[in-house]
Amino acid sequence: MAKSVDDLTFTDDGMFQAVMHNPEICGEIIERLLHVRVKKVEYPELEKTIAPFYTSKSIRLDVYLKDADKIIDVECQSYPQDNLGRRTRYYQSMIDVDSLMKGQDYTELKDSYILFICTYDPFKDSDGRPYGLPCYTFRNGCSENPEVDLNDKCLKVIYNSSVYEKADDEKIRGFLRYISTNEPGEDDFSRRLCALVEQIKQNEKFRSDYAAMNLHDRDITRRAKNEGRQEKAEEDARSFYANGASIELIAKSLKMTTEEVKEIVKDTVVTA
Repeated sequence: MAKSVDDLTFTDDGMFQAVMHNPEICGEIIERLLHVRVKKVEYPELEKTIAPFYTSKSIRLDVYLKDADKIIDVECQSYPQDNLGRRTRYYQSMIDVDSLMKGQDYTELKDSYILFICTYDPFKDSDGRPYGLPCYTFRNGCSENPEVDLNDKCLKVIYNSSVYEKADDEKIRGFLRYISTNEPGEDDFSRRLCALVEQIKQNEKFRSDYAAMNLHDRDITRRAKNEGRQEKAEEDARSFYANGASIELIAKSLKMTTEEVKEIVKDTVVTA
């Protein structure tokens, strides 16, 4: 069941994209969490879809920024998902394919940053216990000698707001606290962020777009369920037919026409 607009928080789908569409807020979040300068954020590309090949799995990125020397993908996760590591690996590969045109040299690949903001700890030890770090930073390093730098210009940073109190940096701690509790602290940035969320909730266009998005999502879910039921019915029809049931009996049992059943079972071998 989708949340009402009035119950949305910063980390919810729709709200996160709307907040990050504010160039000042978006730039400040990135600079605060990645410690890189953002020269100019005019129009962050929201929910960018990358599908370079017809047969490849496409990706939809929450917030995608590109400037002269870097590409930044920002994702927000409010519920656990499996295989986060492999997901970031695939995102990275797709971003690189999308950014380097045919004939360009590898030196033209921009610096790449993948930033995940999570409300939970995505990493656990062999006993299933969270490692409990507020931030996990990943670079490709050399196992034999950590001083050897692959220099692939790729960085993946994953924040865990559930242990915000462990963050050493006061600015990051205040931001993660707001993400975790949905309550602004004493710092100016979290108060501005909270005020922007409340302002967006009152925006009539946002409310209309959010309602339309929920209708679209429900339509997709309904369609998937209907397709699942149809696949099950077709599977049952073939099974019944293979075991000697008549076309008429199958049609009656599965509430189909005899023509539909004939089309479904036309290549099915009867074994009974």
